Amino acid sequence: MRILAVDVGTGTQDILIFDTDLQVENCFKLVMPSPTMVIARQVKQATRQGHPLLLTGTTMGGGPSYWAVRDHAAAGYPVFVTPPAARTFDDDLAAVRDAGLTIISDDEASGLITTHPDIQHLVLRDFDYNMIAGACAAFGLTLKLDGIAVAVFDHGAAPPGVSDRQFRFDYLAERIQANNRLAAFAFDVDAIPPTMTRMAAVARSARQTGMPDNLPLMLMDTAPAAVLGATLDPVVGNHAHALISNVGNLHTLAFRLGPGGVEGLFEHHTGFLDAPKLDGLLRRLAYGTLRHEDVFADQGHGALVLDEHTFPLDFVAVTGPRRTMMLNSSLPVYFAVPYGDMMLAGCFGLIRAWADVYTEAATDIRTALHGATQNAPWELI
Repeated sequence: MRILAVDVGTGTQDILIFDTDLQVENCFKLVMPSPTMVIARQVKQATRQGHPLLLTGTTMGGGPSYWAVRDHAAAGYPVFVTPPAARTFDDDLAAVRDAGLTIISDDEASGLITTHPDIQHLVLRDFDYNMIAGACAAFGLTLKLDGIAVAVFDHGAAPPGVSDRQFRFDYLAERIQANNRLAAFAFDVDAIPPTMTRMAAVARSARQTGMPDNLPLMLMDTAPAAVLGATLDPVVGNHAHALISNVGNLHTLAFRLGPGGVEGLFEHHTGFLDAPKLDGLLRRLAYGTLRHEDVFADQGHGALVLDEHTFPLDFVAVTGPRRTMMLNSSLPVYFAVPYGDMMLAGCFGLIRAWADVYTEAATDIRTALHGATQNAPWELI
């Protein structure tokens, strides 16, 4: 069985071709610039050249791409964007217009391409099957897949007047309360929640960029994928209780895990954190005293504690591209390295979640994952 797993982050997109016929460490992998970073670089080039911008495509991850587009408009250069692409920057299209962007129809976009030869046309998308297939082909590797799994961070489309942060955390809490497993954040393409617009956009992009129609496609949230991947580190898997924190470039999410599954979690913006502050949040999560308002009032997403009993604070696993924030932590920190590669933690989590979503593949996947470790990881999460 061969599965393409792609973890789309803010800084990088991490790509794993998982093959059950190989030791996990021998599976092929790439760590490349994220789609939002690629777009940001192209926009900055257009700014240097003084070219107008046309943005089409679909909703994708923002951050660097939005900052570059905003700066382009602020420099006085026109930015035209179709509505699906505009929602990359804000679900409220009025806010996009307020940032200096002009929203146009697909027909108007086609006209601009014809009448403005100097316009820089960029297509927004988080996932491009043909691009990955082409990169593999350059090394003589043909993608013969049994499925594709993609992880993205999805705020969801909050209704007017509802906080994006609150809406995002309500979604996290609802998923855990409905199915207390990290794989609760993974969905077959036909089961994506209607509010998860970025996941739905990835599904459309996959089909539009050459993904074979007969392949199953799974979508998952990035942070739970990384935490689930971290549990595949045998040192982490040997602990019946653990705090696991994914310190991402833009967001930090931590789970309190016990024998019964998820006992609590919080999510914050990484830019608001340093080691002492993150230590404090993790301590309160372990002690069962962390409250939603503690995090939300600090511009984070929120917190949920399902078990208020004091949790043994003897092991904190950390993963994520900004994990070095915890080098000076006062807590007993362990930097998780599933199969020797921290950057692929999200991809390994995608593969482990695949066994839950597509149960007919569970035996093959679990056998392949366990075969590279001395100890089997938790089965409950």
